[in-house]
Amino acid sequence: MVTDKEQKILFSADDIKKRVKELGQQISKDYEGKNLVVISLLRGSFIFASDLVREIDVPIQIEFITTASYGHGEESSGLVNIVNDIKDDIEGRDVLVVDDIMDTGLTMEKILEHLKKKNPNSIKSCVMLDKPERRKTEITSDYVGFTIPDLFIVGYGLNYGDYYRNVPYIFSFVD
Repeated sequence: MVTDKEQKILFSADDIKKRVKELGQQISKDYEGKNLVVISLLRGSFIFASDLVREIDVPIQIEFITTASYGHGEESSGLVNIVNDIKDDIEGRDVLVVDDIMDTGLTMEKILEHLKKKNPNSIKSCVMLDKPERRKTEITSDYVGFTIPDLFIVGYGLNYGDYYRNVPYIFSFVD
């Protein structure tokens, strides 16, 4: 679904790198001396999570959960499915769930509820982008890269169809 629509860059690769470094420093400080498991929500967060964990200076374990709610459209279906769950036990561990964007909040809410049943010591969330205007729940993220208005955004792991995840900046299409 590659398109020739004009792009408006919202956050450059340098903007993103700087903010991810700041998040990594804050998370390192907050989790010093703790038993941290970072859980990346696939597929959208894999680039952000990869960059973020390299900026975290405390020992971590990395896990993955695959979810599905968008399909190939620009709007969430509202139905969140866990396609693949984590492999290891997180009971008694400190958990940080990492996602690319918090839009309606439904995905993060479902994942946090799911993981709480596994009895972690603590559970927090980190998102690269927060879109509070679209929220359908009361959920907020503990760590946020950038807060954005209600735009369909692409790049840095965020896709349009199955494309553009590899773009190193975040942009919106200009109509």
